[in-house]
Formats: sequence, C-alpha cells, structure tokens
Amino acid sequence: MKTVAVLVALGSISAALLSACSSQKPDTQANRDATAKEIIEQVKTTPDGTSTADSLGAYKEDLARRISQVNSTKVHVERPQALLRSVIVIKYVVDKDGNLVRSEVVRTNKDKITEATALATLRSTAPFPKPPVALLSGGKVELSETWLFNNDGRFQLRTIAQPQKGE
Repeated sequence: MKTVAVLVALGSISAALLSACSSQKPDTQANRDATAKEIIEQVKTTPDGTSTADSLGAYKEDLARRISQVNSTKVHVERPQALLRSVIVIKYVVDKDGNLVRSEVVRTNKDKITEATALATLRSTAPFPKPPVALLSGGKVELSETWLFNNDGRFQLRTIAQPQKGE
C-alpha cells in the first residue's frame, strides 16, 4: 500500500508540475516521456538479479514497475480517464531465471491494437528480475496484470495505477 500511495503522490506532483510548466513550454512528447521515466521507481534486486520482493504481490509490483520503466514512452503519467478505451488482462508465467515462458490474453474488448501493445510491452521487458525462490512453484511463477488504456493509446498497469478520474 505504501508503494501505491507514493506512486499516487508522485503522479499528483508530476501532474501539477506538467500543468505549471504548460504556460512556459508546450506539453511535448519528450516532456511526457521524461516525466514518465522520473516517476517510475527502479526495481530493487540482489547482485544476481533476483527481486528482493517478500511476497507475490510485491514481486508483481516489481514487474509492473519494470514493464512501465522499459516502456515509459507508452505509459500514461496522469490519472487514467474515467471511461477507458480498453482494459486488457494478461496471464503470464516467469521461470526461475526471469524469462517469460508464456503469456495469454484472458480479458479483452477485442481492440486488437491495445491487445498487441499489451503483449508487446510484456515481451519487450523480458527477462524480468528473477523471482525469489520462495515464490516459485515447479520452477516458475504465474501472474496476471491488467493494462488500462486511455484513448491516446497510453496505458497504466493496474498494480501500480493511479485511481481513475471520477473515483
């Protein structure tokens, strides 16, 4: 919960900074990309690349931050709009070395562009931080994540997303 509160606070600060800066310079793609990179935390790992997460939820947060970091140009940095363009849920499996073993879309609104973006951002992030041994079952860990897409095609991951507008 602390991580979510920090991300919400950072998102509010970044939104305020963006609106304050808008009178000085236009809101460009480069400005949004720089802001996205600044607010996404680094994932903490041991020297061998193993996540320091102590629970499945914490590991899922690590992976969500990593996906957002690697794909920062596609991340929406403000609160998601009230009526989302698309919600895509993907179930995926990570092996003991952090490799993406498989992934599948388990919820979609049939928006092929956002489906492709969600799968591509997941795949482009691999390999992931290695899961802690305590989380492994049969040498792997199974997770799911929800991509929340705004009309502009940018997303946030539900695990670390800010509340939607109107919530």
